[in-house]
Amino acid sequence: MSLNPPIFLKRSEENSSKFVETKQSQTTSIASEDPLQNLCLASQEVLQKAQQSGRSKCLKCGGSRMFYCYTCYVPVENVPIEQIPLVKLPLKIDIIKHPNETDGKSTAIHAKLLAPEFVNIYTYPCIPEYEEKDHEVALIFPGPQSISIKDISFHLQKRIQNSVRGKNDDPDKPSFKRKRTEEQEFCDLNDSKCKGTTLKKIIFIDSTWNQTNKIFTDERLQGLLQVELKTRKTCFWRHQKGKPDTFLSTIEAIYYFLVDYHTDILKEKYRGQYDNLLFFYSFMYQLIKNAKCSGDKETGKLTH
Repeated sequence: MSLNPPIFLKRSEENSSKFVETKQSQTTSIASEDPLQNLCLASQEVLQKAQQSGRSKCLKCGGSRMFYCYTCYVPVENVPIEQIPLVKLPLKIDIIKHPNETDGKSTAIHAKLLAPEFVNIYTYPCIPEYEEKDHEVALIFPGPQSISIKDISFHLQKRIQNSVRGKNDDPDKPSFKRKRTEEQEFCDLNDSKCKGTTLKKIIFIDSTWNQTNKIFTDERLQGLLQVELKTRKTCFWRHQKGKPDTFLSTIEAIYYFLVDYHTDILKEKYRGQYDNLLFFYSFMYQLIKNAKCSGDKETGKLTH
């Protein structure tokens, strides 16, 4: 018996639609379970082999480590440095680390390992001087004075204008001359020539959230432009008790800032240029996730 073509087509379309919806639902579910799955990463085979062989020696200090040395900021002996990706960043990064932050638990080291030419780590109270460069530096930290990434250019240009205005504010100079000088030496904020950013360096604080206040309130960081990231959820396995899941680990904060900076400030389509900043992080995340799942299964067997 032959099927009526219109009815057959209708059923096929319905089945196809249900299949697409099911696949989309499954994809969304998988993405929510593993938010790092779609990263454009270099091969992690070198980390898989290192994980199987166990701890190895740091070629600098001789310490026994897994994957990398967190005091020398270099890969260990069984992780050839030529097999570790190098990431080119559009900005320099300074990381101010709390002295009580455990080196082995800090994800800030990932940034130094993967983008060594662009990242410097300082242990508080060692902080570089930023006062003379506050028009090209921003502190990434949430707070009531924080701005969004897309507004960085506007606020930095405003600082430059205020600086020029201050230098030209000579009481002995006729007002019409001051006005002419101002018009010559700085442009209007809405001018197309001013839409680029002068941002050259970003600063991150590496510590637990309960320890950040001591560093954040340091006078050497006061007056810097403060930037807050868009709401993102952390994947960090050492989630701090009592803190929301929008509190990111240091490497997550660096990565998400650069992605947003690339699209909102550089106005370029993001194609995974900074994904390898999560090279170590994503591997460890998967290791811990798998170990946890195995543990849950064992627990299930025991309870049954």
